[in-house]
Amino acid sequence: MQHFEDSIYNLIVETSTNLPGDVRRAVAKGRALEDRATRSGLALTTIAQNIGMAEAQVSPICQDTGMPTFIIHTPVGINQIEMKKDIHNAIVRATKNGKLRPNSVDSLTGENSGDNLGAGTPVIHFEQWEEDKIDVRLILKGGGCENKNIQYSLPAELEGLGKAGRDLDGIRKCILHAVYQAQGQGCSAGFIGAGIGGDRTTGYELAKKQLFRKVEDVNPIEDLSKLEDYIMENANKLGIGTMGFGGEVSLLGCKVGVMNRLPASFFVSVAYNCWAFRRQGVLVDPSTGNIEEWLYESGTGISVEDGRDQASESEVPGAGDNNAATESREVRLTTPISEEDIRSLRVGDVVILSGEMHTGRDALHKYLMDHDAPVDLDGAVIYHCGPVMMKDEEGWHVKAAGPTTSIREEPYQGDIIKKFGIRAVIGKGGMGPKTLKALQEHGGVYLNAIGGAAQYYAECIKKVNAVDFMEFGIPEAMWHLDVEGFAAIVTMDAHGNSLHADVEKDSAAKLTQFKEPVFK
Repeated sequence: MQHFEDSIYNLIVETSTNLPGDVRRAVAKGRALEDRATRSGLALTTIAQNIGMAEAQVSPICQDTGMPTFIIHTPVGINQIEMKKDIHNAIVRATKNGKLRPNSVDSLTGENSGDNLGAGTPVIHFEQWEEDKIDVRLILKGGGCENKNIQYSLPAELEGLGKAGRDLDGIRKCILHAVYQAQGQGCSAGFIGAGIGGDRTTGYELAKKQLFRKVEDVNPIEDLSKLEDYIMENANKLGIGTMGFGGEVSLLGCKVGVMNRLPASFFVSVAYNCWAFRRQGVLVDPSTGNIEEWLYESGTGISVEDGRDQASESEVPGAGDNNAATESREVRLTTPISEEDIRSLRVGDVVILSGEMHTGRDALHKYLMDHDAPVDLDGAVIYHCGPVMMKDEEGWHVKAAGPTTSIREEPYQGDIIKKFGIRAVIGKGGMGPKTLKALQEHGGVYLNAIGGAAQYYAECIKKVNAVDFMEFGIPEAMWHLDVEGFAAIVTMDAHGNSLHADVEKDSAAKLTQFKEPVFK
């Protein structure tokens, strides 16, 4: 199979950069349900724009290109050892060419391999079958949504829903709770795959395999088909909304599978996937290694528009409120930012930033707790972002740069704000009470950028000024970026207000309406 490596490389590029047609239609359907003048409406508009930019530029839709996970069916007699070598070579090429971010990190040393190879990465599942073609499926599932996967052991007592028993109604409660607990941290509106039964390992595998189903298919098991329809109808009544901003659209797809279990165990495993639902597949000729057929409809030419008049969109990013109670302001700020400017901001305001900002994720936050920063951070902006970077003779260039999930930095963020005088933190999904208290005491804000909009934000970055801590690896290094027109929404302000806390409280109250049995 002399062309197999090239086929896998092309599969990786297509998966990373071009959202499939069924996913695009789901996004368009979600947009049609959301008022474009709301924060969630803005988020969906930005997502739609980012999808088109990624395809046009053949660049990653999201900067977190995730854990490459392959499920491969081969005819009897195919050399899987050689196939694995070709897959590894294709992974290295795709990483070098900026189609994948180097994401493979040694769990003990924290060292990034730099090429996406290492123990356990990529994930490759081989299965034999009696067909005469090779079926290769790939999913790129990012860490933010992977962290919102959840597994339930029934019977269980669930917040807002009461007892979940070992029956279809208990399963229903688990899946609704899975959507609730993800809030905006998994880049909602998302897709979920649920696995009923198995053990703790196979249950999660079954859940992830559901994500390879097509969005528009119908479950052949009648009870599960009814369950999927029920979840799609009712999960959006929780009011979580896109990015957790509150709104009408929290879920874009739900697929459920079932397998046998031990009498003593009853697991419901839920794999949560962000809106950037990147999966694709190919049928390959086993004699040549060439692609004979793409298994999911290409997104090329399929619009994520919902048919409404484009002129109805607000000209101000983020204008309006999901409850239509207040109107947002647009505020332009240049770094470094004064405490006075920060304290003038309120939840819902749209901040348009220019000047220098600094990326920082888990490794940097841990480091800064006990060390000085390499640059002056007084009045500065920290961006929770692990970009995709490329280097040539002119220096470093940003290929993708959307926000990462911020809640991981909750143990550090408040202390770092106080220690260095940071005025703004940019990320997605919001942060907790410790950070909110620090913002109030020291004069700071949390700005929620649109998760997954890696091309949209990369365009705002005009220059890479410098980089520190490359020993942490590209995603975890501290990149000093010159930005212009970088828009994000204030969701936690210096007055003790948090949109994230409000939406979670509201959705928790709405969750209780689903407590009573539905499936007898």
